[in-house]
Amino acid sequence: MNMEIPVMKLVLRKLRRRMLKFYLLFCLLATSCAVSKNPLRKEVRLLQKGVIKDDTSHVYALPYANKASHRVVQGYFGHFSHKERAALDFKMKRGTKVLASRDGVVVRVKQDGNKGGMNKKYRPYGNNIVIQHADGSRAGYWHLQFNGSLVKVGDSVKQGQAIALSGKTGYAALPHLHFLVWTFNSMGEWQQVPTRFQTSKGIKYLRAMRKYCSTNQSAH
Repeated sequence: MNMEIPVMKLVLRKLRRRMLKFYLLFCLLATSCAVSKNPLRKEVRLLQKGVIKDDTSHVYALPYANKASHRVVQGYFGHFSHKERAALDFKMKRGTKVLASRDGVVVRVKQDGNKGGMNKKYRPYGNNIVIQHADGSRAGYWHLQFNGSLVKVGDSVKQGQAIALSGKTGYAALPHLHFLVWTFNSMGEWQQVPTRFQTSKGIKYLRAMRKYCSTNQSAH
């Protein structure tokens, strides 16, 4: 009986991996092959490949615990739901602590959503927290757990501070954290900002289908 438990765990782990691969394949097949014409998309690709060097933008911390690793299941301008978004989706189990990627002030908290799924009708239920940074930019953390906020509007937070519990609320096919940074331009319109992160292997612009390990985060 004791030997059966490890075997079952191994089988379940393999099954979960296959389900993830199936989900990602489904996302590619179920969506059109159209690619965003946003000029930022090309810039992001060049930044990821190191063709364009960036040493002036803010370096963000990964939004999860120190030494933890999570896979980016959808990257900037992804073919599923990020066609026009410079956003990242981190695969994350429900109830995982979400940490602030940068110091700032909480300007929005929604935590009353209690539904989620792979249907756009669930968009209004997506729980989220928005934090404004000192330079006026904002970071959004989406699909959080029902009543999963650990902060309130007006709170000052530090990088690495736990701000919420992850979930699967809103338009979400699987539990994950949707992360997006934007700023306001001179026209008063919001503009997406691709961000570079501190990882265990250095500062990087993250890419889809890769795992990244967090490092050098403050404990709160």
